[in-house]
Amino acid sequence: MAFVGKRYKADIARTRDRMEKVKRFKGMFIVAGVSMLIVLIIAGIYWQTSPRMLYPEEIREYEGQDLSSLVDIRDNAIKGTQYINASTYRLTINGLVNKTLEFTYDQVINGHQKYQKVVTLHCVKGWTAKILWEGILIRDLILEAGNKSEAKVLIFTASDGYTTSLPLDYFFSNDILLAYKMNGLTIPPEKGFPFQLVAESKYGYKWIKWITKIELSDNVNYKGYWESYGYPNDATVP
Repeated sequence: MAFVGKRYKADIARTRDRMEKVKRFKGMFIVAGVSMLIVLIIAGIYWQTSPRMLYPEEIREYEGQDLSSLVDIRDNAIKGTQYINASTYRLTINGLVNKTLEFTYDQVINGHQKYQKVVTLHCVKGWTAKILWEGILIRDLILEAGNKSEAKVLIFTASDGYTTSLPLDYFFSNDILLAYKMNGLTIPPEKGFPFQLVAESKYGYKWIKWITKIELSDNVNYKGYWESYGYPNDATVP
C-alpha cells in the first residue's frame, strides 16, 4: 500500500508539472498573438495616416471607362524610389541582337510611334489598378535592334538592380508597352520614371519600373528577383 501511495503521489506531481507547462505555453501563445495584433494595428494606422501623394491633374475616365488613381498603385521597390535624371538617362538594348542600341530619354519617346492603352495591373497581394498607359511598343525596339534566331527571352533590368524576364514571343503576340505616361501624366519617380513595362495579363512583379536595360537572351530558365524567391516565372493572371 505504501508503494502504491508513493506512486500515486508521483503521478499527481507529474500531472501538475504538465499542467504548469501547458499554462506557460498558453501564456506565451497569448502574448505572441497580442504582439502580432499590435504590430498589425500600428501598420494599419501608419498606412492610413502617412502622407500619400495626390495627382490632381490625372485623367480618371477614358472612352467611357472609369480609371483608378495613381494613388491606388502601391509603391513597391527593393531599394526605395529611384530618382533618375532624364538628361543623363540611357536605355540599352543588347544581348542576342544584330545591333546594340542606346537611347536617351527623348530618343525613346520622340523616335518611335506612340500608343495609348487601358490596362489593369494585378498585384499578387490582391489589389488591382486600371490605368491609361501611354508608351511605345517593346516590339518596335526589338525590331530596331534586330533579334538573332537564338534569342528566346527578354531580360529587363532596373536602376536598382531589380530584374525580370518574359518570352520573346510574348512581345510579338501582344502589344506590350514601354510606358512613360500614366493617366495622362509623365510617370512620377515613385511610380517608375522614366519607363515602366506594362506587362499585360501578367502579375505585378513582371511590371518592372525604372528600366535601364533590355537584354535579348537564350536563357529560357532565367529567374528575376521575385522569381528567384519562388514566384512563378510565367506569372499569368488567371
